[in-house]
Amino acid sequence: MSDHDHDHDHDHDHDHDHDHDHDHDHDHAPLSRADYHQAHQARAQQEAARLLAARPALGGQWLAWVARELYALTPPHFAAMVRRELQRQQDT
Repeated sequence: MSDHDHDHDHDHDHDHDHDHDHDHDHDHAPLSRADYHQAHQARAQQEAARLLAARPALGGQWLAWVARELYALTPPHFAAMVRRELQRQQDT
């Protein structure tokens, strides 16, 4: 069972294809984009808050660090949500 979970977590090819197809993902994905957004909004907010919290400690290195953190997030559309959320939290 754990082997299957591990494989799923590192299935980058699937994520890449899914992202590539993002205009059509509602045709074959179990969740529409709006549903996905709703389901993951809280997690995106937490992730953005975590990134912002590190800003005072990192100073001038913060932007480069955030870029690496976002790059490491999968799937890509979740990383994009976190990026938007980060901008929203910075503006307020």
